[in-house]
Amino acid sequence: MDDGLARAGADEGVVREWLRGLASNPALPAPVLQRLLSFPELPAHGSWLVWRKLDAEGTAVAVASSRMRYRMDAAENPTADVEVLAALAHDVEPRVRSVYAALLGEFGRRVPDGVAEVLARDSSAKVRRRVAGRPELSRATQDRLLRDDDPGVRARVLGPALWERLVEPVRGRLRADTSPEVRAQLTELCRVETEPETLHAEARVRHTDPRVRRGAAEDPSVPLSLALRLADDPDGAVRLALSLREDLTEEQRASVRHEDEVPDVVPCPSWIRRAATDPATARRIAASAHAGLRRALAAQPHLPADVVARLAADEDPGVRRALCDFCADAPHALLLERYATAQDRDWSAARLHRNFAVPGLARYADDPNPRLRRAVLDDPDAGPELVLRLADDPEVTEWAVRDPRLPAAELLRRLTLPHSASAAAGNPALPPKAMHRLIDLAQSR
Repeated sequence: MDDGLARAGADEGVVREWLRGLASNPALPAPVLQRLLSFPELPAHGSWLVWRKLDAEGTAVAVASSRMRYRMDAAENPTADVEVLAALAHDVEPRVRSVYAALLGEFGRRVPDGVAEVLARDSSAKVRRRVAGRPELSRATQDRLLRDDDPGVRARVLGPALWERLVEPVRGRLRADTSPEVRAQLTELCRVETEPETLHAEARVRHTDPRVRRGAAEDPSVPLSLALRLADDPDGAVRLALSLREDLTEEQRASVRHEDEVPDVVPCPSWIRRAATDPATARRIAASAHAGLRRALAAQPHLPADVVARLAADEDPGVRRALCDFCADAPHALLLERYATAQDRDWSAARLHRNFAVPGLARYADDPNPRLRRAVLDDPDAGPELVLRLADDPEVTEWAVRDPRLPAAELLRRLTLPHSASAAAGNPALPPKAMHRLIDLAQSR
């Protein structure tokens, strides 16, 4: 087979497919990743390093790359190891430090001790701006940033919590700051201090700013009799917020014009999140005529079984979609239906749901719908013979050749075929030795 690889390696197109496939291989060992990053250009999607899973070893390889683009990609990767990433706070390139600072704490990442402080002392004002509002900064660092030469840094660090603890002489100095950025931030701080909390409820309902009226419409402390004045508000977002209140009867809810304002993903009121743990309330919402309420309920991570069954049969497509996309209890049959028939761009996400891959999907091996034939590969009981058969299905080849159940000899043979070389190189069952051999051949050209 090595002779076959060598002959295939004489074809530039096949070599490019090998590199493209390796870049997408989820089982790529760190030494192979390091060799891949040595190529000046890879024929892979520009964000391939951002979206592949990086363990500590893989993160270290990316952070140590001589190419700035890969170090920036490591900073943007949601799975990158946070401790290893901390080295980027000292990166020689300001653009890398800036990207790292901008994403500090994103994706639920823990911020390593001392990193925010290092970035707050950066020579680049752009980096300091991006970290100035971080809660990890000490009071001494925040006070120092209030005197920073860059007005953007001074404005960014000036948040509500900091403003609250400042003594009057310091507040006076900031009020005298001539920077438009600082003055705009001070104006916002003053607005937050006075609106809408200090306004009488009736004043909020009559306010000219629709954002204030919306806040009043959804605020349970605003009496319902007063909030109902907004039932014919000219702003659709205000009417929608009102229609989602917990204290409305179904008749009152129906009287608020909201049908044209309900988005696919409904802003979920806190009372609906609580309802997910209360079967009686969840059942009442599931029976509501308000599609927005039912969509918001369907988007909760866990629901009583009878509520899930009712929502799965809901006549509103948005309710069924929300159940598939957000609820961990969505039934397999509904997920499969969405996967097989949906026309929106997110249809394929259904197969990532925990209830999608079940025994029995192999029955669709001869189905005329190629999506269902692809779903066969999610059957945990599907054997190598079935995967091998699907590898010859033109509409399923790509996924079948990537399946680790594909027989080893066939996987190596597929590396030599132009139309399947990329998928074979991306198969997680490909031995590391074979991965290195593909790179050897690519580098020898």
